[in-house]
Amino acid sequence: MLRILAVLLLVFSFSYGDVVVGRWEGAVSPVMADYVKRLVEEGERKNAKVVVLQLDTPGGLESAMRGVVKTIMNTYLPVVVYVYPSGARATSAGAIITISADIAAMAPYTNIGSASPVQMAGKEMDETMKKKIVNDMLAFVRSIAEEKGRNVKIIEKMITEALSLSAEEALKKGVIDLIAVDMEDLLKKINGRKVKKKNALITIKLDENERQVFVEKNFREKLLSILANPTLAYLLLMIGFYGIFFELYNPGSVIPGVVGAISILLALYALNTIDVNWLGVLLILLGILFFVLELITPTFGALAVGGVISMLIGSIILISPSSPYGDIPMKVILPVVGFSAAFFLTVAYLGLKAQRRKALTGKEGMIGKIGVAETDINPKGKVFIEGEIWDAYSEEPIKKGEEVEVVAVEGLKLKVRKVKK
Repeated sequence: MLRILAVLLLVFSFSYGDVVVGRWEGAVSPVMADYVKRLVEEGERKNAKVVVLQLDTPGGLESAMRGVVKTIMNTYLPVVVYVYPSGARATSAGAIITISADIAAMAPYTNIGSASPVQMAGKEMDETMKKKIVNDMLAFVRSIAEEKGRNVKIIEKMITEALSLSAEEALKKGVIDLIAVDMEDLLKKINGRKVKKKNALITIKLDENERQVFVEKNFREKLLSILANPTLAYLLLMIGFYGIFFELYNPGSVIPGVVGAISILLALYALNTIDVNWLGVLLILLGILFFVLELITPTFGALAVGGVISMLIGSIILISPSSPYGDIPMKVILPVVGFSAAFFLTVAYLGLKAQRRKALTGKEGMIGKIGVAETDINPKGKVFIEGEIWDAYSEEPIKKGEEVEVVAVEGLKLKVRKVKK
């Protein structure tokens, strides 16, 4: 009986997992590549009839884009990339992902295109390197377009001329397969369509009551997506520097060092994902070094000014303005640079002050302490200081009960003098 129930449950699960749907909103990143791979694997596990990826992206890293395309091309399931909802876009790397789908669909009032390799690299290149990358990208998208039966010439213009098209233009020019208002409309329009997968012709057959199984981002993907934010990565980097710097100047504090180390590691992951300009990071570090040197070898503000300039330039060039991840706004950079200058100068000053402070414990800490003569001292006797009786001597006679001040410590004996009133 239990075996029969198990078989019925297995059949039931397969019959209802027919449309697996995922959604990606944001830059094309390694996290997206992992998410799409998990989405397709979920579709394969559920024996889905089709996998739908709802997409809204400004583009991103070429390496991540190729990972997504590889996943789409190598599954046996039909994959639909649906630029959705209205107002969404699939530009740069997102455009190539869309055209690589078995069925490329767009919602009304969306756009696709502008797939320049310069945008996907997120940084400027010299002409020779740019030509090589453009040619490589052209060969890549040409093979995809020919495989999927799309308009090769128009798609090539997305690479060479940063051409961008509306949903209606993309459909008219043969870049996409259909326009759908929503998911219900999409499923109706793909029903009965034939797609070629691994030399096999597959007909998508959907019933009216097909259940849509949504695959949400897991905790890891949500966390890493949040980290792939230039402003957050920048703030984490600065917090990391604050914590490490504070720990070095105040050894044993522990908490600042722990927070700083964790922040630095998270920032480095985020910056690597964003494809940061590492010269910017070095300039920020140089700025901090200038602040420290200003305290150690005062230059009447010259190094401090250099630190502010270095940190400001580093912060500005840290992220390219053309990055699909966005850039760091000046309204964030200016307060951070100002606070950083004040923070590092203040902490360095307090650290140096603490190092030069008069010792408060041990033998050195006894010098300057005030006590009372326990006996007459002439030249030797005893004194009562800090709750203890010490052997003492003095170069002048001191009567019992008079206040004394410690002027030196010699082994276990104190040299004292009479307190002048």
